[in-house]
Amino acid sequence: MGRVAELAGVSVRTLHHYDEIGLVRPSARTSGGYRAYSADEVEQLREVLVYRRLGFGLREIADLITDPSTDAIAHLHRLRGLLLEKRDRTQAMVAAIDTELEARARGATVGTAERLGMFGARLYDTIGGAYTTTRRTDPRIAAQIWEGLGDARTVLNVGAGTGSYEPYDREVTAVEPSAVMRAQRPAGSARCVAGAAESLPFPDQSFDAAMAVSTVHHWRDPIGGLREMRRVARRVVVLTFDAGEPGWQDRFWLTRDYLPEFGDLLADFPAPADMAEPIGAVAEPVPIPFDCADGLFEAYWRRPKAYLEEHVRRAVSTWTRVGQDAELRAVRRLRDDLASGEWAERNGDLIGLDAADLGLRLLIA
Repeated sequence: MGRVAELAGVSVRTLHHYDEIGLVRPSARTSGGYRAYSADEVEQLREVLVYRRLGFGLREIADLITDPSTDAIAHLHRLRGLLLEKRDRTQAMVAAIDTELEARARGATVGTAERLGMFGARLYDTIGGAYTTTRRTDPRIAAQIWEGLGDARTVLNVGAGTGSYEPYDREVTAVEPSAVMRAQRPAGSARCVAGAAESLPFPDQSFDAAMAVSTVHHWRDPIGGLREMRRVARRVVVLTFDAGEPGWQDRFWLTRDYLPEFGDLLADFPAPADMAEPIGAVAEPVPIPFDCADGLFEAYWRRPKAYLEEHVRRAVSTWTRVGQDAELRAVRRLRDDLASGEWAERNGDLIGLDAADLGLRLLIA
């Protein structure tokens, strides 16, 4: 244990504490009978130490490292994203300091509002976490979802994530299986409980409405989850994706020309008609505005340079799921086509559009 403490840069007392609270418990034994860490436990210790250095509390870390929805690769991607976020935050703060230094060098007075603006809420609006920065509620999509909720006063948000699209004027209860997402929900947001769509921890007809936004494709059993939503609520509203139409991959230039692997991810995903039938829903298209505030996969259809940004891609699970090789190839080809003008030549007709139907569908039952 002493050698591990030395290599990790922590005290033996810290390792003992992690052992006592069940965070990282060494299960192996040396030839001399001393407790030792297995390879998996060393990996777990590394995750704990990185999360600690990123400012997470021990209880939060316990939830993160035991999250059943993530494996070792997912943890590495998550840690990488958090470290990039910290780097971006530091760079933004340095830029803010440089701005103030330049202003003072010119003899300009920097008032209280400007100083607080540089280091207060406005700064963090700009440099917040990848998901919470790029995956925000788009008011036009929200209006369509909230209209679908009708007169519902109590709403269950299934697969709620960080809370996007939760209506502010209704009583909302959120369900989210990922500890990472639950940890990112802002203060004052709706009560959130751990749970999965396929086994919602509520009695029949507990809510006026149940909603699910851009989450069904993550569910182990989409049809089972939809039936559960119907069981606990008298109304169901689901924002999902149409992967059942022949040639659907050609709707969007990114999947057509750069990332055909996206089609493989949805090979077994049910079509909207198959999802609508068990819950008695109707489907309506949801146009994506050209300046969509929600950085979902298709959001930047008229802003292709955004896909070159690491933080934009990290906020969408598709990029992680297709694998690094496919991601890097797609980004490289897109960058080359933007530089050569090839992308503009192929997609020039998009420039005049204010919104596009790229397969988003709203199921209302």
